[in-house]
Amino acid sequence: MLVGGTIGAVIVIVIFAVILITPHTTMKSEIILSDKHLPNAIGETTPAYSKNLSLIEIFENSEPGVVKVTVQKTDQLNGTSAVGSGFVFDKKGHIITNSHVVKDAKKVIVTFLDGRSYNADIIGFDEFTDIGVIKVSADLSLLQPLSLGDSANLRVGEPIAAIGNPFGLSGSMTSGIVSQLGRLLPLGSGYSIPDVIQTDAAINPGNSGGPLLNMRGEIVGINTAIQSTTGEFTGVGFAVPSQTIAKIVPSLIENGKYHHPWIGISGRDIDPDLAKVLNLNDAVGFLVITVVENSPAAKAGMHGSDETVEIDGVKYPLGGDIILSVDGKQVRKIDDILVHLQRAKSIGDEMHLEILRDGRTTNIIITLEERPNGN
Repeated sequence: MLVGGTIGAVIVIVIFAVILITPHTTMKSEIILSDKHLPNAIGETTPAYSKNLSLIEIFENSEPGVVKVTVQKTDQLNGTSAVGSGFVFDKKGHIITNSHVVKDAKKVIVTFLDGRSYNADIIGFDEFTDIGVIKVSADLSLLQPLSLGDSANLRVGEPIAAIGNPFGLSGSMTSGIVSQLGRLLPLGSGYSIPDVIQTDAAINPGNSGGPLLNMRGEIVGINTAIQSTTGEFTGVGFAVPSQTIAKIVPSLIENGKYHHPWIGISGRDIDPDLAKVLNLNDAVGFLVITVVENSPAAKAGMHGSDETVEIDGVKYPLGGDIILSVDGKQVRKIDDILVHLQRAKSIGDEMHLEILRDGRTTNIIITLEERPNGN
């Protein structure tokens, strides 16, 4: 098993597809980092429904646009293949799935509702958001794009539904609610996927890449991972939001990749203990500990921590800038910075930071550059 990130001592974030061993029938889960114009904005794929639908209506309307993605990642002679999910994005044959489903694939096969299968080409993928795009030359009657909704309108407690191929079982639907918004999903690369949707709708191996739908039948996310101690669903699933899909996918289709903006800092959130050490009134903000050399932050003159103090056996960093807001939006923790970067910023954009330095607030402007591929 490959683990996307560690939560505490035993709980892990699991990003997966399901492994099928042929000709045997035994299945096991593998954890792998679960002709119109091109749609490039939310709501441009197909007309959205104006009212809430029943779960039955959602399934019947959406099922034709959900596909099974079978991937050959090993030597074909041993008959091992991974299975994930995906959904039709447009009439040109573009299918959206997870990056971890198709990365390093030697062969990709897309199977539609009626059982017809087609070989697919990998158009592009973005590991930083776990989004992948593949393309098939299929019968136009099979290409039924699903409508892309606006995840910004989601509210905690709102009912949602997930469709996919858990354990290779095609066309399966589960339902639940939005449990929380704006989660940070750790990746093995050292970065994290920001602005992630948390749901209790059952997501299991094979669901990776399938759509998360609101009650109007619109895609509000792409199912990506679970938090689990066993590798199977225990009530906490995660989906990359449709706002991110709408921003990333057009670039993947056009260029095969997406260039992410980057600041070049690392640090820690201000908690009550650190706030006390730093003589802060409130435990909010993000303390900059390290500024990467030649990064946008370094060029803007940001300061990292230059000393530590030990209290009751615990070391606390001192001397770094504390980020209080970005572009006028309050920063409570690092999540706020990363979500703002993902939603609103691109390479070359300026970002206005309000920082606390040596007891005084000041403002600096950072010009964002491309994120490096490494840590």
